[in-house]
Amino acid sequence: MLRPAARLAGIHAAGQFRAFLRAHQRTAEVQDRLLSELLRHHADTAFGEDHGFAAVRSYKDFVAAVPVGDYETHRPYVNRVLHGETAAMLPPGEKVLMFSRTSGTTGEPKHIPVTSRFLSEMRRGWNIWGLAALNDHKDAWLRAILQISSPMREIDSPSGRPCGAISGLLAATQKSIVRRMYVLPPAAAEIADPQAKNYVTLRCAVARDVAFITTANPSSTIKLIETGQAHAERLIRDVADGTVNPPGEFSPKAAAAFHFKRQPALARRLEEGIRRDGRLLPRHFWRLSYLANWTGGTLRLYLRRLGELFGPLPVRDIGLLASEGRFSVPLGDGTAAGVAEITGNFLEFIPAEHAEQANPPTVRAHEVQVGREYSLVITNWAGLWRYNMDDRVRVTGRLGQSPVFEFLSRGAHTASITGEKITEYQVVEAMRRAAAAASAQVERFVLQGRFASTPFYELRIELPATLPAEKLTRLMDEELAGLNVEYRSKRAGGRLGPIRPVILAAGTLEQAERREIALRGGRGEQYKHKYLLTDVLE
Repeated sequence: MLRPAARLAGIHAAGQFRAFLRAHQRTAEVQDRLLSELLRHHADTAFGEDHGFAAVRSYKDFVAAVPVGDYETHRPYVNRVLHGETAAMLPPGEKVLMFSRTSGTTGEPKHIPVTSRFLSEMRRGWNIWGLAALNDHKDAWLRAILQISSPMREIDSPSGRPCGAISGLLAATQKSIVRRMYVLPPAAAEIADPQAKNYVTLRCAVARDVAFITTANPSSTIKLIETGQAHAERLIRDVADGTVNPPGEFSPKAAAAFHFKRQPALARRLEEGIRRDGRLLPRHFWRLSYLANWTGGTLRLYLRRLGELFGPLPVRDIGLLASEGRFSVPLGDGTAAGVAEITGNFLEFIPAEHAEQANPPTVRAHEVQVGREYSLVITNWAGLWRYNMDDRVRVTGRLGQSPVFEFLSRGAHTASITGEKITEYQVVEAMRRAAAAASAQVERFVLQGRFASTPFYELRIELPATLPAEKLTRLMDEELAGLNVEYRSKRAGGRLGPIRPVILAAGTLEQAERREIALRGGRGEQYKHKYLLTDVLE
């Protein structure tokens, strides 16, 4: 019964996909038209009037009228919208559906207005990404989807609008045919206790023919399976009895939203799988086609663990997307690089060497050079203008006239004690190579400079007793020298000492992450572990 509706939805998505590909053959023209449309629609907003949009006739005029800014530049206008004055940022009559809420660099949360037009652009980007993925994995068509997301309403704005995760709104407003393939009811996103949420998520999904799992952070997928492994007996009992009894906090009111049938045959299959393999594994209950999550920058460290749990399963990066919008669309497996999303965002790029300047020079999407690194600047339907995302990207190729780029790191994640300027990306890559050489599994660590008579970097890490810390740090030191010529020079010249390990008790870094998430009011799937701290210890 789903096939006719799915066919129509597929035809619509295929049309969007073809239009998207055509747009990249005339990138400058598409971007010029989009900028003109954005300026015209927002000319009567407070931001538009303050920056003279009515007089802007060209990109040169635009650059002169609006300096490169960030969230703090927009915060006064966002605060007015939060209190109901939508015309501060949005065209007259434009309604705010919600505010996408995420942690800010200052510790005060960011709130991005989500309108129907902004939501439509986000959904179209997902449609393009999804169709490309399904074209490559046709066995996933019309099968169940496990999407791990957060609620769209965590708090209310002063004007009464929901503030939370835009992924929750996207799920709630998805086409009915797609919603029918979701394995999680909306109530699953509302579970506050992380352990209970992971368990209930797996309990809901274990009995379904899940084709792929999609979430932002791969650690969410890993935690899901590890929770099942830690509570395998409980899970098998619940499957057999048609119940749900998660560890952690789970109220009777929450439990009332979930209903299950007794499945003794499935319970026996799980038991047999554990007896055979010694632990619960996804292949005991799913025949997955692929995984979908971020794979770039620091998150590549998790790929090895995904491989241990899921085997040689393709991983599809979901692209560079954030509360502020979607900015790239990967069109293949096994790469973090995606083509620039030029149809819903006006994109500019700050050359890496100018990233720290006030109001730095920018180049446009069709002007970037392959192989170079940039910081991304966006203008879009959220009312954001020349907004520096502070995301460092590397251009790896082109599709037509548009760049294909991969996320490397947050721009501010650069450390230097003696002028070496190591980046978080280099640190994570050095650890990945060192861990592979040492046959070690490393997911979390922290590297931080320490001032001494001979300064050095301190590596805080949790390691099993069987792995000598000195070996791992020596390998990492060598790999980092290979990745950063200035680091190699400082080490060779004796201005920097070798990396020194500090062994932490198991669970220390995870507990620290939980404290920071609670302190900042964020969500676990949004949290990006900081592998490199830029302040220097004394």
